[in-house]
Amino acid sequence: MPTEKESAPAFEIYGYKPDLALSGADAPLPPIETWPNQYKGYEIKIEIPEFTSVCPKTKLPDFGQITVRYLPDRLCLELKSFKYYMLGYRNMGIFYENAVNRVCDDVAKATKPVWLEVTGAFTSRGGMRSTIVARWPRKAFGPR
Repeated sequence: MPTEKESAPAFEIYGYKPDLALSGADAPLPPIETWPNQYKGYEIKIEIPEFTSVCPKTKLPDFGQITVRYLPDRLCLELKSFKYYMLGYRNMGIFYENAVNRVCDDVAKATKPVWLEVTGAFTSRGGMRSTIVARWPRKAFGPR
């Protein structure tokens, strides 16, 4: 007969609780401001080389580089407000997979671009590196 630990879902065996996945999902962040785009058909690339947030499980800092690439339609990101928005993650407990997807959703909501891609390349932890890519508009890849 399996022990209680053996029958628990794998994420609980390693100390993760389902509520950790929601950490930071709706935490308040500074607003992203925009300005009217004057041209069509060009790409904007913004690199944030010193992104930091906090792992909600270990409370240790996460470090990485966030790159935002988008084709603006009518609105462009105002960079000073975007910098303050990104600094809002500094002390936030959020998995970096969720941070990348939230940045994607928030930038898409503010600018309504033709397309958008947010990439997070995070420093090694335990001998492993993670790169997360979120795109907008989102395409469904099967049931969730």
